[in-house]
Amino acid sequence: MAKVNIISGFLGAGKTTLIKKLVKEAYSGEKIVIIENEFGEIGIDGGFLQEAGVQITEMNSGCICCSLVGDFGKALTKVLDDYAPDRIIIEPSGVGKLSDVVKAVLDVHNDRLEIESLVTVADANRCKMYIKNFGEFYKNQIESAGCVILSHTGNIKEEKLSESIKLLREINPNVHIVSTDWDKLTGVQIIDAVTGRDTLETEIEKLSKENGHHHHHDDEHHECHGEHRHHDDEHHECCGRHHDGEHHECHGEHHHHDDEHHECCGHHHNGEHHHHHDADEIFDSWGIETAKSFDYELLKAALSEFDSSEKYGMVIRAKGIVSGKGGEWIHFDYIPGDINIRTGAAAAIGRICVIGSKIHKDEIKKLLDI
Repeated sequence: MAKVNIISGFLGAGKTTLIKKLVKEAYSGEKIVIIENEFGEIGIDGGFLQEAGVQITEMNSGCICCSLVGDFGKALTKVLDDYAPDRIIIEPSGVGKLSDVVKAVLDVHNDRLEIESLVTVADANRCKMYIKNFGEFYKNQIESAGCVILSHTGNIKEEKLSESIKLLREINPNVHIVSTDWDKLTGVQIIDAVTGRDTLETEIEKLSKENGHHHHHDDEHHECHGEHRHHDDEHHECCGRHHDGEHHECHGEHHHHDDEHHECCGHHHNGEHHHHHDADEIFDSWGIETAKSFDYELLKAALSEFDSSEKYGMVIRAKGIVSGKGGEWIHFDYIPGDINIRTGAAAAIGRICVIGSKIHKDEIKKLLDI
């Protein structure tokens, strides 16, 4: 079964440049066919993409989502029969509706095709203008995408980038967004974001597992609360804090009891007496994606506030990768009493994850100035 990647985007957004990067850095070794649909009589990008060693089927007499739906079906059938590709990359016309492109694919041999990703490339400098002037077509491309990859972010002002991300989220709250300059990312990093392997949810899930908790996220992209925990035996670890004594009411602490050994998640143990707390009362997790650039020293000082003030709740772990003021990327890990902050590789978008007990997300957002 051939995997299908649909890479849409408004005219001039940078679709062709992105495709060439992915073919070179993420899909090397695969048998790939690129199907283009140029709006106009002559396909101008065919020769450019042919340099990447892929076979191109150009359709130049109209838009994939309207007059070319029939021709598109024939082209796709021919591709499957003649080339038996591992992957088909479809680059629709910049003025096409992504939802119509998806329908056209599903109408053709869907037993031989698997849509792996729906991507929209959006020029970060022109989101507001295009939403205003080309609302129906532009919004459809955003609404139908699983991932929006922002282009031309290399020299954009932080405020402008944040505004564009906000506008995109208003159209599609659940969409994954890549906001980092492509030159700082590998094709593999972009694909991980596109396919959901590198998202805020997966980061929070990994963080929670590292701390021995299983989390359920009520909001997919910004604020994650209310975790589920499964207790399969009598030995549970909550947050690595140890308390000696026989009788404790637990709020995320790790307790030792003389009569039996429990590291408790919402249980009050004294012999056979158990008082159960809902997991939502004990653990919270919160995360945010941001294009904000941080000052290294100010970020370190902010993280240290988790130790010195109770107004943020009991933060037991924080982790993030964010853009730095000097163009570097800052990686940090926090546990009570220990901050590890360093520079490292870029991420698809800045991301901060926090877990703890009764954490106060609004205060944390103020602390981080987000």
